[in-house]
Amino acid sequence: MAPMAVPRRKETTASARCTQKYAVGFPASSNASPLPSFHRFLTKVIQMTQLHTPKASRNQERGRLSFMDPVSPLLSGRPPRGEEPHSGPPATNRRGPGGTSRVAPCTFATVSPSKKTGGRRLAVASATVLSLSLIASATTAATAFADARSPDVPQSATPPAGMSAVGGELLGRPGTQVKLGGGVPVLPKDITARSWIIADAESGDVLAAHNAHWRLPPASTLKMLFADTLLPKFPRDETHKVTASDLADVGAGSSVVPISKGETYTAHDLWLGVFLRSGNDAVHVLSSMNGGVEQTVEDMQEHAGRLQALDTRVVSPDGYDAPTQVSSAYDLTLIARSGMQKKDFREYCSTVQATIPGRTEVKKGKKTRGSFEIRNTNRLLSGDSDLSPYRGIAGVKNGNTTNAGATFTGVAERDGRKLLVTVMNPEKKDHNQVYREAAELFDWGFGAAGKVEPVGELVPPQGARTSAGPSPSPAEGAGTAGESPAPAEAAAAPVKNGGSTGVGMALALSGAVLVLVAAGVFLVNRRWPLPDLARRRTRP
Repeated sequence: MAPMAVPRRKETTASARCTQKYAVGFPASSNASPLPSFHRFLTKVIQMTQLHTPKASRNQERGRLSFMDPVSPLLSGRPPRGEEPHSGPPATNRRGPGGTSRVAPCTFATVSPSKKTGGRRLAVASATVLSLSLIASATTAATAFADARSPDVPQSATPPAGMSAVGGELLGRPGTQVKLGGGVPVLPKDITARSWIIADAESGDVLAAHNAHWRLPPASTLKMLFADTLLPKFPRDETHKVTASDLADVGAGSSVVPISKGETYTAHDLWLGVFLRSGNDAVHVLSSMNGGVEQTVEDMQEHAGRLQALDTRVVSPDGYDAPTQVSSAYDLTLIARSGMQKKDFREYCSTVQATIPGRTEVKKGKKTRGSFEIRNTNRLLSGDSDLSPYRGIAGVKNGNTTNAGATFTGVAERDGRKLLVTVMNPEKKDHNQVYREAAELFDWGFGAAGKVEPVGELVPPQGARTSAGPSPSPAEGAGTAGESPAPAEAAAAPVKNGGSTGVGMALALSGAVLVLVAAGVFLVNRRWPLPDLARRRTRP
C-alpha cells in the first residue's frame, strides 16, 4: 500500500542556532591543526549564552492536559494498577549511604514479536547498508573532538531532501510518513514538532514518522545514550569522592542535582541525579569516573555506531548545546529501546521521586550529613499541579535547551502494547507543548497499533542475529559490573545492598528470548523485542 499523502507543515528554526567555523590548516600542511583548544574555548563561549534547564526552570517543564486517569500515588493516592490498596508503609529502597527512590506504578504484559516477510527485511537491510556506506566515515571510532571537527550541520528551517534510510526508505523522506487504512484513526492535526516518530517497542515497527532522520540538537535526551553506554561499567554501590576538577566543565546555567564538591556519592546516587534532575553535574562526575569527558564522548559515539544510531554526533556527554552535536528522532528512539533492555536503566528512568545525600555539616562538634528530595522532571511521568501522569508511562527522558528547544522520548504501555514516542522541538512554544504532543502521538499509536501498516522499523544493533533459544551466557547490562545473572534471575533477583529488584520498570526477559552481551556482540531476537515489563512498586 502506498503511503498516504500528508500535507507538509511549515517548519521553523529553533530559537537560536549554533554554528562554527574552524581555522584548520590544509591536511597536507605541516602546520595543519584541528585546534582542539580553540574548539573547547568556542564551545564554552557558546555554552555561556545557553540556558540549559537552569536550576529546575527550563527542564522542569510543567502541565500537560490530562488524557488519562493518573497512575502516580504521589498525586492521586490511588494504588498501582493491579494492586489492592494497603494501609502499611510503602516499600523502601535504601542503599546505605545512598538515597531512596520512588517509582510510579504500572503493569506491563508480554507482546510477542510480529513476523515480517523476507522482502521487507531485504528492503530494510538494503537501505541500511546504503546508509552505512554513505556515512560510515563519520561514525566509525569517532572521538569527541574529531567529530566536532566535522563540517557544521546547518540548522535550516526545513529538513534536507535526502536523509538517512536506516530503518526503511520512507523514513529518509521529508514530511509525514504514514500508511492509513480501514479503521486507522487520523493523525492528530495539531502536532507542530520539527521531527517525531511512533514505534512499537516490541516489534520495532515504525507506525508513523515525521522527518524521522532530521539531524537536530537533542538536549538532555542525549543522556539516554550516556546512560546506555556507562551504566554497565559501575556497580551501583561504587563510591566516588567529588573533586573540583570533576565539576570544572559543567556549563553555565546547567541543570544540576546539586552534587557537592568534597562529598562522597554512590553510583546509584549519581544515576538518580542524571535521570530525575537531568543533572549535568552528575554526568560530569560519572564521566570523570570513566576517564574524563573526552573518553566518555568517544565511548558514547562508538556505542551509537553499534546501535546504528548513525545520525548522532556526540560533543558533550550531558547534551548541553555544542557545535555539531546532533541526533534524530529515529536515533533517540533506537537509544531508548536499547536502554530499556537494561534493568537499572528501566528503574532509574521510571523513578518519580528519590532522596539524595546532601552536604556534611558540623553541629555541636559532630559531623552530620543531610539529604534532600528530588523529583523527576519528565512531566508525563511525575505529573504537575495542572496535569496527571500519562497512564502507562514508563520514562524515558526529556530535555530543553535554547538551541534544541524542547525534546522528549517516552515509552508507555496500554493493553499489552508498548510504544516508543520521540518528539523534537515543537514549533508551538506553549508551556509543556512537547508533552502534549507526545501524549497525542501515544494516543494515536495505541489506537492505530495492529491496524496501520508500518512505514519502517527500528533496526537491531550491529551484529545482532536471531536467537531462537537460550543463550549460554546471558547478561542484561544492568549496571552491576561483573554480574551475569540467569535469565529468570534477571527479572527477580534482588539487587545487592538491600536495593530494589528494578521492578519499578522491570522488563523481565520475555519467554526464552535472551540478550547476550559478550565481546561487543549482541545475540538477540531478529526484532529485538523489549523484555516483559513487570509491576512497579512505590517507595518512599
